[in-house]
Amino acid sequence: MERTGRAAPVRTVKRTGEATVHASDGSIRGHLAANLRRARSGLGLSISELSRLSGIGKATLSQLESGAGNPTIETVFSLSRTLRMPISDLLDASTAEPTVVRGADVEVLRGAGVDLRPLSRLETGESIVELYDQRVRAGRRQDSDGHVGIEHTSVQVGTLLVHLDGRITRLEAGDYIRFDATVPHSYEAPDGEVRSVLLLQYRPDRAGATITPH
Repeated sequence: MERTGRAAPVRTVKRTGEATVHASDGSIRGHLAANLRRARSGLGLSISELSRLSGIGKATLSQLESGAGNPTIETVFSLSRTLRMPISDLLDASTAEPTVVRGADVEVLRGAGVDLRPLSRLETGESIVELYDQRVRAGRRQDSDGHVGIEHTSVQVGTLLVHLDGRITRLEAGDYIRFDATVPHSYEAPDGEVRSVLLLQYRPDRAGATITPH
């Protein structure tokens, strides 16, 4: 079955003095702003309702929708979980053109312990797969309350501890793990930095499910 790859063009956000120079619509911020507004409006949710459902402050959501916010991994995953849509649907520019992604140029999503670089999105008739370069910082841990999809992680460098459902799995370079991403989970780098490839897999009928505010 034919696969097509897509990756959002990215641009670095620079700071000049005290002012923040925000990236244009070609950045993660720009894509997130447009896609978040579209998804929220499509579900008939107000910012207040989305704030209540996601646990994200109204001021933060307003900033994100205006392209002025600074999205973290935790925020993006919370939106993905609440809106029941793939992360790439929030961050992607929706272009079908083939793209070469240079790791050094990709805008990074930073969390408490993890740096994620979105690289590509693959679609087939049976699933949507998002590809990320994932780096867990030395001595740090990244916790997730869970999000839609199946998570696949292949360790390239270092030792990774995966906390899942009360168990800890130790992975070394070359090891792989697959699990239901809706279950709360954590990644931890007990020694040095861990570099890995992360794939998030979704079934099309699970993406964009209808949410009824209550």
